[in-house]
Amino acid sequence: MTSTIPPAAAIAARRRQTQRKLADVQAAIAQLRRETGRLTVTAIARRAGVSNTFLYENPQARPMVQDAVAATRSRRTRRVADEHDRVEATWRERALNAEEGLTQAHNEIRAQRNRIGELMGQLRDTETAGSSEPTTAAENASLKRRVRQLTQEHRELQERLEGCRANLRFAENRLSELEAQLVEHQRGGQAGR
Repeated sequence: MTSTIPPAAAIAARRRQTQRKLADVQAAIAQLRRETGRLTVTAIARRAGVSNTFLYENPQARPMVQDAVAATRSRRTRRVADEHDRVEATWRERALNAEEGLTQAHNEIRAQRNRIGELMGQLRDTETAGSSEPTTAAENASLKRRVRQLTQEHRELQERLEGCRANLRFAENRLSELEAQLVEHQRGGQAGR
């Protein structure tokens, strides 16, 4: 003896089953958001215990899944953009600091050159005066020491200047690498859509 289920009862059972699946899909979306933050159709189907076909074909499940996946993508895109902006700001700040250090080094070098010129002039003036006073010899020795000291400072400033230039070149190269990565990432994001 075979029992037949009345069509209305079968339809009602099928609706209850579909509603249960939809509730499972909603719960899976909420759970995946809390756990991983990244949603895909396959992950939602696996967690809800339904097929991918159900998610694509059911008129109520499809928009739920599409909205959840789109929201995940937009959050990830915002995070990547925020991270890029943060990194770019630090490199921009470093480049500005290097540029400022370079300007200061140039100014110090210019001032040292002027001072060396003045001292050399004073040294020549004392040498040409031809005075044999002992104070002139002491002043001459003092000026020579000062010239050596200023020459040494000038050399150190030159080295600092070269260091600042190297830092600036590195910052510019890194900035261009990050920009290239961002472009590649954006192209990859557009190709994935």
